[in-house]
Amino acid sequence: MRTPIFWRVLLVDLALIVVFAAIGRRSHDESGAAVGVLSTAAPFLIGYAVTALATRLDRAPLSLVRAAIAWAPGIALGMVLRRVVFDRGTASSFVIVAFVATAVLLLGWRVIALLIGRARRHASA
Repeated sequence: MRTPIFWRVLLVDLALIVVFAAIGRRSHDESGAAVGVLSTAAPFLIGYAVTALATRLDRAPLSLVRAAIAWAPGIALGMVLRRVVFDRGTASSFVIVAFVATAVLLLGWRVIALLIGRARRHASA
């Protein structure tokens, strides 16, 4: 059963994918309109959501290993969707930037959360 923490974690992950799309659009001087950002993010939102559910991220939503197992194929699926369904480019430089940026975002916030949790446990001990 998927817990409320899983849905909150998934929501944070999806929001960070939207942030990635917004930053990318801004760096290319594209409109920051919500529709444009969401259309850019859509293939990655779909790809990541599908793989997060398929790889059972719900078993340990804050786990770096479990998140990486969902992240890598999720972004890869997003690239396929971007190319095939959304008819958008997938230049090799974009693929590299997308993988690195989303890794930093999706795995990075978990590292910070784990460090904060560890510090809190240490302080209370």
